[in-house]
Amino acid sequence: MKAEEIKGIVKEKYGAIAKGTIMAQPQGCCDVDLCCEGEQVSMIGDEYKNIQGHFQDADLGLGCGIPTEFAGIKEGDHVLDLGSGAGNDCFVARSIVGESGKVTGLDFTGEMIVKARENNKKLGFKNVDFVQGDIEEMPLPDNKFDVILSNCVLNLVPNKTKAFSEMYRVLKGGGHFCVSDVVTIGELPEAIRKDMEMYVGCVSGAIDKEKYLDIISHAGFENIEIHKEKRNDIPENILLKYLSPEEIANYRQTGNGVYNITVSASKN
Repeated sequence: MKAEEIKGIVKEKYGAIAKGTIMAQPQGCCDVDLCCEGEQVSMIGDEYKNIQGHFQDADLGLGCGIPTEFAGIKEGDHVLDLGSGAGNDCFVARSIVGESGKVTGLDFTGEMIVKARENNKKLGFKNVDFVQGDIEEMPLPDNKFDVILSNCVLNLVPNKTKAFSEMYRVLKGGGHFCVSDVVTIGELPEAIRKDMEMYVGCVSGAIDKEKYLDIISHAGFENIEIHKEKRNDIPENILLKYLSPEEIANYRQTGNGVYNITVSASKN
């Protein structure tokens, strides 16, 4: 499938979530890290409810971590959130940067931008804004931001090399990023990787962890650090759509699979 086709499917699915025609999974919807209801598959990250700046209307349960936890954001920073959705991480970042800082959310989906702006209107922040655009070609100037965040979004971007190159471009010298994302370790069964329902659920779009880290390094980033790493056990009923019971048993035994990671790196 071509990159533009993938982007179209991602935009359609997340647009539907923003409009409420498809319900995103709430945080903690089941006692595993990957939840399913019909065709909807979502990675579940850490619980936000006790995080300063959390605004429930902006939390669609689509994250796979809390990148602000390790982002080293300071008061007065200008923060960029990639794939900002309804604004969840932007509002958490705003609670840290304060009145003297600024937060910009970038999202590919127009419906999400509308929802984020509605949420920001409720909160009344003058230093938070939302821009529609493609992470692979950001409509943003060079050397603009102190910190970049992203939460379970870069795995959905077809060209991750371009995405990290763009991140490097828009960061100030001495700036850094911290992203929560989904990667694979070892081989993921091909039937799962190819299925677009799973892609939009963040599984098939994930790439090998070592390749992911290599892309970050080749983009010019330094001081790469993984802060969290957690394996996601795909539920049996999901795997049975793609694999036989024997194949599932073999897959479970390998230790291979899908992992949530939170990683940071800096631009010198």
